[in-house]
Order: sequence, then structure tokens, then C-alpha cells
Amino acid sequence: MAKLRWGLIGASTIAAEHMISAFRANGGEAVAVMSANADRGASYAKKHGIARATTSLKELVESKEVDAVYISTTNELHRGQLFAAAAAGKHVLCEKPLALTLADARAMVAECRKHGVVMGTNHHLRNAATHRAMREAIKEGRIGKPLFARVFHSVYLPPHLQGWRLDRPEAGGGVMLDITVHDADTLRFVLDDEPTSVIAMGSHGGMGRAGLEDGAMGVIRFSQGLLAQFHDGFTTKYATTGFEVHGESGSLIGRDCMTQEPKGEVLLRTSSGDEALKLDHEKLYVRSIRLFQEAIQGRGAPSATGEDGVKSLSVAISARQAARSGAETAIDVTV
Repeated sequence: MAKLRWGLIGASTIAAEHMISAFRANGGEAVAVMSANADRGASYAKKHGIARATTSLKELVESKEVDAVYISTTNELHRGQLFAAAAAGKHVLCEKPLALTLADARAMVAECRKHGVVMGTNHHLRNAATHRAMREAIKEGRIGKPLFARVFHSVYLPPHLQGWRLDRPEAGGGVMLDITVHDADTLRFVLDDEPTSVIAMGSHGGMGRAGLEDGAMGVIRFSQGLLAQFHDGFTTKYATTGFEVHGESGSLIGRDCMTQEPKGEVLLRTSSGDEALKLDHEKLYVRSIRLFQEAIQGRGAPSATGEDGVKSLSVAISARQAARSGAETAIDVTV
């Protein structure tokens, strides 16, 4: 495959810290960046070795030098930017959550199908060696029928990422659309099952403003009867992350695994004792881009598809509704 040329829609921190290097690790390159702020775009391009910066979405998506786009703007902008890229025949990798409503997210998937372009959702956690090993162990029957799962994904939001996540409801701020959406995708992937309902509570620990929650706990019911507990937050400076699945004949205990880094461990506990699962760690975003490029070549699908993005968004939106209503809320994962 010829070098895949990427256009960045959004001069974002995640692109700078993870995605540009992931493109390059797979033989691709970021050739253009679009930012609404011309000075920021120019500075960003210079710093990261990107040939061109623009403030025009039309110019970027219609460029013959761009094969695919990576969208990492604030969430309310995703739909329009994806529609422009798909209409221009560009493949699209979009940050999560895909949109602020399920109607918009489903329309985004339909638009990419209409124009015959590959669409992926940048759910990085299903690329972690820990979660892939847990999924395989469950499929092999090593813990018997899964009964319960627990996700610990409460962290401290660092100062350079604070801002719209904490004070802009119209941009999709709040911990549920930012973190619970990741839990939902990871649970769906590891369990290979679909959620049916959720009950949740949000909390306000002093970071969230404009009515936005900065912490949440809840329980998701899955179609095979499993109950999954989640704990998400922006305010816990000293917490560790983890992912557990408990079955009829064993437990999988993952530690330090709800992260962007290729690390963590998984312990299999059964009547035979404890066994550390063998893990083949790989940079999560590098793996994601490799699978996305293979999908463009007609070999397989992105690690997380547009449809996966819709389903994880449905869980997060339903969890937020449940927290506000105080009632168990149905989850609609149709795309």
C-alpha cells in the first residue's frame, strides 16, 4: 500500500501525543492540519513536522494530497466534519463520542456507507493486550459463564486537558460522555455481548461546572444476564484502574489497564490457583492505525467501527439519562 496521507481535523493534544506517531509507525504521514485558529494551526504544523496548515475544512477534505482524515475536535463538531470528509471520498477515523445524539451518530455511519469510505471510532482500549487476552480467555471457557464485571476508570483529569470537558455541556463535556463511553466499548469487546439497560448516579466533586458531572457509578445489564459495575471520574488523583470479569469457574483480574499506554497485567484465578496471562503488549494507537489501514485495503475492519461508536455512545447517553432520572434506562444499540 502506498503511504497513507492523513489530514488532521483539529490541532489536538491526542493527535500530538499519540496519533501522529502512530501514523508514522505504520508508514503513513500527517500532511495537513485544520484548526479554526490560524496561528495555532501554523504553530502546530511547524512543531509536528506537518507540511500544511489551514483554517478551511473544505480545503483540507478536498485536497488531493489527503487520503484519510482523523477528527479530534470537540464533539459537537464531529458530524458536520465527517459528512464533509465522506462526501469528498476520504476515509474517516473519528474520536469518541461520535456525536452528542444517537441520531447524529447513526447518520454519520450511514453517510460513510453511502460514499463507500471506511469509518472507524478511536476507541483505543480494545487494542490493549490486557483486554484482548481477557476476551480470548472468556471465549476459551477459562472462567466458565461470565456472571459479573467491574470497571475502575476513575482518574485525575490533568490540567492541560481540563476546559471544555468540565464546563461546556454543548460540546459534550462531563465524565459519562468522556470516560463511560470507553467503559461501554471495552465491556462490549471483552464480553462479546450487548448491553440492554443501565442505572447510574453522577457526582459533583468540585471540578465539573455548568451542571456537568465529574464522577459516576453505575451498573449495566447485558443480554446474557451479566451485570457490569463501572466507576468513572475526573477527580481521583491516587486511584488505580482495573477491569475484572468473574465467572462460574474463575475470575479475570486486570490491573492498570484502563490507560492509553501499553501496560497492565491480567491474573486468571481458578481452583488451580493463580496464573498470570501472557500478554503481547503493543502501542494501542499503533495497532489501531494498522487495522484501519488494513481495512482500507479490504482486509478486515477497524478495531472499532463506526457501528461500535454508535453502540458505546448509546450506553453513555442512557447512563446519563438514568443518573438524571434515577430510574433504570433501556439501551438501544441498533445502528
